[in-house]
Amino acid sequence: MKKLNLALEHCYGIRKFDAVLDYTNSSTVAIYAPNGAMKSSLANTFQDIADGALSKDRIFPARINLREVKDETGAEVSAASVLVLRTYEEVAAKAGGTATLLVNQVLRQEYEELHAEIGVARAAFLKAVKAQAKTKREVDREISTTFTQSGDQFDLALRRIQGELALQGDAPFAHIPYDVVMDDKVQAFLSTGGFHAAIDDYVKKYNELLAASKYFKKGTFNYYNGTSVARQLKENGFFEAKHTVSLNADERVEITSDAQLEELIKQEKEKISGDAELRKKFEALEKQIQKNVTLRDFEDYLQNHEELLPELADLAAFKEKLWKSYIQANYDSYVTLLEKMQSAEVRSKQIEEQAALEETLWQKVINIFNDRFLVPFRLDVVNKIKVQLGQETVLRLGFVFKDHAEEAPVDRGALLQVLSTGEKKAFYLLNMLFDIEARRLSGNETLVIVDDIADSFDYKNKYAIVQYLSDLAEDPLFKLLILTHNFDFYRTIESRNLVLRKNCFMVSKTDHSVRLEEAVGVKNIFVNVWKPGFFASRQMKICCIPFMRNLIEYTKDENNPDYSRLTSLLHWKADSDQITVAELDAIYARLFSVTGQSGNGTDLLIDLIRAEAAACLQAPEGINFENKVVLAIATRLQAERFMATKINDPTWLTSISGNQTPKILKRYCTDYPAEIANIQILRRVTLMTPENIHLNSFMYEPILDMSDQHLRLLYQQVVALQ
Repeated sequence: MKKLNLALEHCYGIRKFDAVLDYTNSSTVAIYAPNGAMKSSLANTFQDIADGALSKDRIFPARINLREVKDETGAEVSAASVLVLRTYEEVAAKAGGTATLLVNQVLRQEYEELHAEIGVARAAFLKAVKAQAKTKREVDREISTTFTQSGDQFDLALRRIQGELALQGDAPFAHIPYDVVMDDKVQAFLSTGGFHAAIDDYVKKYNELLAASKYFKKGTFNYYNGTSVARQLKENGFFEAKHTVSLNADERVEITSDAQLEELIKQEKEKISGDAELRKKFEALEKQIQKNVTLRDFEDYLQNHEELLPELADLAAFKEKLWKSYIQANYDSYVTLLEKMQSAEVRSKQIEEQAALEETLWQKVINIFNDRFLVPFRLDVVNKIKVQLGQETVLRLGFVFKDHAEEAPVDRGALLQVLSTGEKKAFYLLNMLFDIEARRLSGNETLVIVDDIADSFDYKNKYAIVQYLSDLAEDPLFKLLILTHNFDFYRTIESRNLVLRKNCFMVSKTDHSVRLEEAVGVKNIFVNVWKPGFFASRQMKICCIPFMRNLIEYTKDENNPDYSRLTSLLHWKADSDQITVAELDAIYARLFSVTGQSGNGTDLLIDLIRAEAAACLQAPEGINFENKVVLAIATRLQAERFMATKINDPTWLTSISGNQTPKILKRYCTDYPAEIANIQILRRVTLMTPENIHLNSFMYEPILDMSDQHLRLLYQQVVALQ
């Protein structure tokens, strides 16, 4: 790819953006965008391309969207050829429980989504079954221990009973509170020899009575089955539809209503439970239970549910019946969970196999990370031998924390707790490195969108990132589009030749569009632009004032008369309206040991500043670097002059030795507290103008980030105060 042609409309807040990025002689383009201009919106648009998704305007989704991103041949840039490296905060928020799984980012995200869906389904299932069982215990552990040999085989347990549940159909024990009948003390008591013998005796008699029953049959149709059938027929309107049930006994009985069936089942149950011999055996059991005061809840429950006693003869089998009933009562959520598990199983295995194939690449990435980035830990692969032996399929990271000569292995959670924010960000870079190296290995040309990945990193790792990107730019497979709102980083990548100056752009935002302009101020704007233009440009002459004042302060002192004279051009003083252009020329000549003069030497500088500020109001929209400095100086001078005139205390004004604007504003607020509208405007002056005036050769990012439209409006409001 030699050129990138962009035509965007209504893409995440970008109203309109047309640009041609030229990669013919350089593999890197850098764009500096002030906060809120378009950086994240452009990155989101490229992410959509990579994801094969449509772009849109989130706030106004009805707006017609246009997204054309083509190469020099007119071909659309493909999803496979775009890789977006996002900021740390955006990616870190997505890190989940499988974040240490060593697969490439696309597969890792798919893997995590598969297991996230299982997690949601599992949580819903456990919540439903827990409520059904009325238990405080860990449901997954209880189910696991009930159907397997251990407490950590929940998934296996669910699969084991899948066929049995499909055939079971009903949930006869779903209403039973698990913690009452399966309390640890209850289970211990039921296992004692005396009680076990007594319940065996009871069950033997119960089975005799069941065998003699007209309608109940041991092992096929007991009281629970009859009750379940009656409930199902009633819930489904069986008898209301004029159907009947014929019961097969000594003589056939035809049932024609819900009430008739329920009464018959009740009478048959009472014949069994009311048997005198069975009552004696129940009383014997009851006496044993009553001896243990800790079983009162269990005793109370049995009083009303005597039909449970036969089930207690085999606790293990009864426990299985309980959990099958609880699950059967929530069968839909059970099936949903199994389907999620089964559908994810095949794909997860494929992803794990791919991870094993990427072992060599991961080792390369780990080596790059350990060699380039300065952090207090070292990365290792902890299960390399097991993977090689086929005992495990997925490579996993290990961490060795370093403290001078001592080292100690730590897990990921403990490591992240002790790392600083900057060190955590370096940890995040690991996956970024893998994505890049995987592209390199594939041999496919890739457009890499670098979205402020170095933002807020400490300097040592920021420069490590710059060096890595520089190495990447030398590979013909990669074209870089670096997006940043960090001006210091922007200047760094230009100064280190990661990007050519002609490929450095700045974003200018208007009400209708954003556009790219040639970069300004990347290298010492005072020395390279404004100082050489001092005599030729009236705007540059004004812009030089704060730089000259700073130089005199550093090389001489604040008592120097030239320093004081320049201060009167930045703050309203008694002599501010008396300084001529010729005097400023003379200060310039003394400071830099040069000769030269302006053609308008007799003009007052205060008039020149006002005239240029007025011209700035008519300038076309753009970066307008010089405009911002001129407007800031003019605005503050005008504001201070207004306040000083109103206060009318020359002696007090002369006594101010520093921080003049906030001090004079404080006095104005005291003297004129009712002028609320004026005070609000003047407070904005103290907030917006200082960074645009007290700038130096090294740091002037605030002036780039601020729209000159805000300064134009503020200047007009201050002028209106007069």
